Amino acid sequence: MKLTIGFSPCPNDTFIFDALIHHKIDTEGLNFDVFFDDVETLNNKAMRGELDVTKLSFHAMAYVLDQYALLDAGSALGFGVGPLLICKNETLLHQNKLSADLRIGIPGKFTTANFLLGIAFPHLLNKQELVFSDIENALLNGKIDLGLIIHENRFTYGDRGLYKIIDLGNYWEGLTGCAIPLGGIVVNRNLDVAVQQKVNRVLRKSVEYAFSNPKSGIDFIRQHSQEMNEAVMYQHIELYVNQYSIDLGVEGRKAVDKLFEMAQSKKIIPKISNYIYVTPGY
Repeated sequence: MKLTIGFSPCPNDTFIFDALIHHKIDTEGLNFDVFFDDVETLNNKAMRGELDVTKLSFHAMAYVLDQYALLDAGSALGFGVGPLLICKNETLLHQNKLSADLRIGIPGKFTTANFLLGIAFPHLLNKQELVFSDIENALLNGKIDLGLIIHENRFTYGDRGLYKIIDLGNYWEGLTGCAIPLGGIVVNRNLDVAVQQKVNRVLRKSVEYAFSNPKSGIDFIRQHSQEMNEAVMYQHIELYVNQYSIDLGVEGRKAVDKLFEMAQSKKIIPKISNYIYVTPGY
């Protein structure tokens, strides 16, 4: 059986999916046509129901739960992994309140990063959507005043003379005590439930294989990464791939549920009526 699957070219995703798409594990008869896209493109594809299986932001997930269900394997959650709000102008670090006029580059309207920005700084509305990898250059070129960065840019901004204003992941953790849910893997509800659960099983095996054989996918990871420094690539992987990527578990689901509860209470997302997960509750 062949399924379409979408994920980002970032090291954490290629690390997770390498064994799955290259058949280094038993995929239980499943084969995959792969689409590599940035997170906001994947979010929009999910809105249109284009893929059988896809990575997407938890923020965007709230808008597609009528079409997709969340797998327990493959998610990016954790502590100290949140998006960063950065700037080029060092004087912004010392202001008591950021001006509402500041131009902010965000990696997409439906990213979890933008959701967290809205909670922490609801008055900052002058936003420009950019591909996440273009945000640093936009800051350096003066096209924006603030940048909301994700993925491996967390490790490169300082070397380019940029400054961190706030770690929005730390902000979330202080607010809730939960890990921050960034992105998850969903499967189309049109597929038979047995197939949905099979996808969850083989993806878990793929993550477990990656942990057991961390260098196995290095060529695949390097091929798609914007950052060719191997140490930075694995620093990225270690930050975003953890026990929650194998299985959300009780604490992972608690964090996801908390995110959706808070977003609904603040009317950031619509009311959720569908059961979120593929597998039964814990």
